[in-house]
Amino acid sequence: MLKDKVAVITGAARGIGLGIAKLFVTNGAKVFIVDVDEEAVNKAICSLKSFGTVDGKKADVTDGESMSKVFDDVKGQFGSVDILINNAGVTRDALLLRMKETDWDMVMDVNLKGAFVSTQKVSKIMMKQKSGVIINIASVIGLMGNIGQSNYAASKGGLIAFSKSVAKELCSRGIRCNAVAPGFIQTEMTESLPEEVVSGYKSAIPLGYLGSVDDVAELCLFLSSDRARYITGQTINVDGGIVMR
Repeated sequence: MLKDKVAVITGAARGIGLGIAKLFVTNGAKVFIVDVDEEAVNKAICSLKSFGTVDGKKADVTDGESMSKVFDDVKGQFGSVDILINNAGVTRDALLLRMKETDWDMVMDVNLKGAFVSTQKVSKIMMKQKSGVIINIASVIGLMGNIGQSNYAASKGGLIAFSKSVAKELCSRGIRCNAVAPGFIQTEMTESLPEEVVSGYKSAIPLGYLGSVDDVAELCLFLSSDRARYITGQTINVDGGIVMR
């Protein structure tokens, strides 16, 4: 489905990002993994090499110079950048009255500024190509809010609005931009949660179970392909029909 397309995926050394990288590679894409954890990047590359073409490097998505080098490297190595998945994200949860300014700043920097930096850098390449796909991994929390996650909700809500603006700015150059909003997805992070917490999440999901990384990856695969050529500026939930409270 993505034969010979070049995809850069941030925060792809583990979790949802790694799942997207694996599915893209197995569908013919040339994938470049970006993450702040160099050891995890190398481990991810090794785990995916048997499926196809994959490379990557350590980089900080909030650093414009660092990300410029990433896209220059990818363009030099593969000749183009066809797809950008802005997946890098962090959480620093706390109730509003107890939240540290540093925790607010970190979440906004990585989750929102990071997407801005990568999108700005890659758009220069995609505009010259007159083609490209940008997908921002948001969250249902950006739509519904959540106690103890005002910083995370603000960053993901901002990412959704950012996606709509980018779609309108770049559509005339053949570039599509959409946001994907996962609900509660089974990852290493959710596996460490107490059973009663997971049960509480499940009770709010009509389908009755947590989603998988593959559920998110499959949507990203579709949106990155020509099958989604008439879809831009949208936010699509992958949440099992979670009840908005």
